[in-house]
Amino acid sequence: MKKVLIGISVIIVLAIVVFIAFRKKENGLNFRTEKISKGDIVETVTASGNVNAVTTVLVGTQVSGTIKSIYADFNSPVKRGQLIAQIDPAIFEAQVEQARANLLSAKANLEKAEVSLTDAKRTMERNKALFSKHLIARSEVDTAETNYETAKAQINASKAQIAQAEASLKIVDTNLRYTRIISPVNGIVVSRNVDVGQTVAASFQTPTLFTIAQDLTKMQIDTNVAEADIGRVNHGQTVEFTVDAYPGITFKGRVAQVRNAPINVQNVVTYNAVILVSNPELKLKPGMTANVAIIISAKKDILIIPNAALRFSMPDKDKDKNKKTQQKMPGQKGAGVWIIAEGKPKRLSVSTGVSDGSYTELISGEIKEGQEVIVESLTKTKQKSGSTPRMF
Repeated sequence: MKKVLIGISVIIVLAIVVFIAFRKKENGLNFRTEKISKGDIVETVTASGNVNAVTTVLVGTQVSGTIKSIYADFNSPVKRGQLIAQIDPAIFEAQVEQARANLLSAKANLEKAEVSLTDAKRTMERNKALFSKHLIARSEVDTAETNYETAKAQINASKAQIAQAEASLKIVDTNLRYTRIISPVNGIVVSRNVDVGQTVAASFQTPTLFTIAQDLTKMQIDTNVAEADIGRVNHGQTVEFTVDAYPGITFKGRVAQVRNAPINVQNVVTYNAVILVSNPELKLKPGMTANVAIIISAKKDILIIPNAALRFSMPDKDKDKNKKTQQKMPGQKGAGVWIIAEGKPKRLSVSTGVSDGSYTELISGEIKEGQEVIVESLTKTKQKSGSTPRMF
């Protein structure tokens, strides 16, 4: 009997110990913390855009006709003045020959007019001599003078016809030269929009035959920066970006221009920040989508706070327990973090700086390196006894 009582006593003592330990654990503090440490913070503005050549030339034609030959294809390197396509010149050559014939005819008419002028001058002088001897009437002299003046006017008209024929010849000769499509710059053919035998019409709009990128070793990105961020973007800032074609490579560039013209798409206003990029290995191709991070500021070896600690808010249950403590603490407004002091949560005000989205710079506050701050409450919120799930 004595052994039974001793056993019952031991069981009761163990039950009391387990109950006290369990209650202490349940009523104790249950938070996840993280230490304040030193690190680097890079504040960025993110945007997206397309990679393009700095200078892209659209090569067209000013004359209509059929493409006779093509001398450049996609990715072909071309030099300035190089023949890259030929429009059938047969019609234009015939027009040039006709214009030259018209010019020769005009010159012949001038020679004929000069001969007529010489003859009219001799006739006028002869009639004047006869009239002075009273051998002919005055009317014959007047007629001779009129013929002479007419011959002089015909000379000027013939010269004008020659000038007109020369201008016509120049026009058709220029059109003949335009049948030779010449590269205006040194570069690489990005696209070719015509084939041999295709007819191009330049009557209303100049058709684009080739697109030539002047220098693919130097590219630019036209980014769309949100109006809320554009005020922090300035000329000369460093840029890092990635493209889907090379997910493991981070490319670098710099802001070359922030354009003032707004881009309004469905009431969303953005601005174009032009990024210059070096492309010596020709990895970047025109049209690639770039995910851009414009570096606003970068700080190294500074105290940093997890953003989760700045966002943390004490649960209502714990707030009630620490309400009197919080009321006694000054400076509750602004940024702050929670720490565990003497076994109880305590809020400390801090002054913060730049942020990279995950961590924020600690400028001042009663926090030191290595001190732990609360980032999350691990206490599960119990459902109120009065609330019951609604059945549908």
